[in-house]
Parts: sequence; C-alpha cells; structure tokens
Amino acid sequence: MSFVNIKKQYIAIGMLLFVVLFFFNSKPAFQCQITPEVTTYLPTIYGITPTYARLAQKADLTRLSQTLMLVKNFHWIVIEDSEKKTKLVENFLKESTLKYTHLNVKTNSSKHSTVMDINICLFKTDTFNTSWYCASGVEQRNLALDWLRKHLKQSEDKRGVVYFMDDDNTYSLKVFDEMRKINKVGVWPVGIVGGMRVEMPLVKDGKVSGYNAVWKPFRPFPIDMAGFAINATLFLEHPNAMFSRKVQSGFQESEILKYFTKTEDLEPLAENCTKVLVWHTRTQKPSIISPSKLKHPIPPDSHIEV
Repeated sequence: MSFVNIKKQYIAIGMLLFVVLFFFNSKPAFQCQITPEVTTYLPTIYGITPTYARLAQKADLTRLSQTLMLVKNFHWIVIEDSEKKTKLVENFLKESTLKYTHLNVKTNSSKHSTVMDINICLFKTDTFNTSWYCASGVEQRNLALDWLRKHLKQSEDKRGVVYFMDDDNTYSLKVFDEMRKINKVGVWPVGIVGGMRVEMPLVKDGKVSGYNAVWKPFRPFPIDMAGFAINATLFLEHPNAMFSRKVQSGFQESEILKYFTKTEDLEPLAENCTKVLVWHTRTQKPSIISPSKLKHPIPPDSHIEV
C-alpha cells in the first residue's frame, strides 16, 4: 500500500472520530429535553366597571382595556346604564380579546328624582363647582354582584378578588399584582382624588390607623372606590352585601365595606400604602362644534362610530 493511500485512511479515520465526538457533545434540535414546569396559582380578578353612553365612552373603554389585556387571569364585568345593551359596547367587548361578561340595567331615576332628599343626593360647594349630585353606578354594581354570586356558586374554584373600577380611571399593572395578596380586604392610596394629591390610609406598625382624607373625613371608610379590593368568597359569606341608594354620594365605599371589615382589620398594600398605583382621573367632556355654526358644510359622519 502506497504512503498516499495510508495517509488518506488516517485522514478518513480522523474525520470520522471528529464527527462522532461532535455528535455526542452537541445538543441536536431533535433531542428531547424535559424541564420541570413551574406554575403559580393566580386568583381571578373580577373587575366591575359601570359605564354609560357619552361621546368619550369608547375612548375611555379602549384606554382601560389596553391595560387589562396585560393582566393575567382577569375577568371584566361591564355593566351599561341602559335599557338594553348597546351595539357600541357589545362590539367593543367582542373585539377586545378579554374575558368578559356584558350586563345592563337602567338607573331608576325615580329613586333620586328629588334632589332635596339629603339621604340620596348631596349639595356640593367648592372652588370649582356648586351643584347637586347623586351616587352613580349603584344598580350597575349590584347587578354585577348578583352575577358574581351565581357564577361563584357554580364554579369549582371560588377564589378571586373583586375590584370596582371606573372606566375613566388610570391603573398601573402593579395594583393588580398587589390585590392578589389579599386575604379579606386590601387597601392602597389613590392619586388625584378628594381634593388632594393623594388620598390614603395611614399605616402604623403594619396596621391601618386612620386616613388622610379631607373630603368628608367622618365617613366610616374615607377612601375612594379605586382604593380597595375584596376577597370574592366574602360575597358568598355575606349574601346581603350590596350598595344602596339610601346613602349619599361618597358613602358607597363605606356602605359595601361595612359588611366585611373594620378599619383595624384592613390590609395595607402597595408598600404599606406608600405607593400610588391608581389615579382617579376623569376625561374632560368634549366640546363639539355644531355643524350649523360652521361657515362651510362638512360631510355627514353619523355613520361613523366614535
């Protein structure tokens, strides 16, 4: 055998060894790798949102839904203040990709038609506004609670958190992480509400000792609706817990919380109520120019949903 042929054999053997070593030391795409899956239970958050027809309604719902899309295990209960469900809200929810329940009930105006009834309406005077106003969303929230109780009774997993959400508030994703820690009733600060930069429970030694509210500070629980959430199972334990038309605006929070807790038993979250994770923002009412006042006619736009 010639030297050249022997050299070729050694080269072939070397290449073969290289291929074998490469195969056993590499991780080919078809190799099965079993990694343990770590799952963390997340209680369902039931967000209850009353809404009513207005020009900025869809804009407010769109802004809120963009936040809720990023919240895991969330169930949105949207209740229209309407005789029947509107196409605008119905189509919006269908296109949202969120898990939702769509309800409707019309506010019974006869229940608060007499603005002089101090048990129902309140005369408000401040630097910017002087007016009579009444509690809103009472029938809508109560209908949602009726649905929730029926839903939980039929569900195997009755755990969850109930959060009352206005459709024009601003919510940090962190507030939803905080409320999953709740045992009974959790509380946290709310920004831009009650005439203050921040309205919050006061915490001492890990317990709520009072409140810094200046608007009606004598309320049993002087906090905003966006400043607390409740363990869902408590609504099964307290079937009569609901909101009431017999209390004036500003007392609805106290009306529902009285069924479940006392101030000293509230659970301060958001780093002992030192972080603002929700803001009581309000959309300014749009100022729309009447077409009749324009110098030049504009094409009709009534067929376009805004």
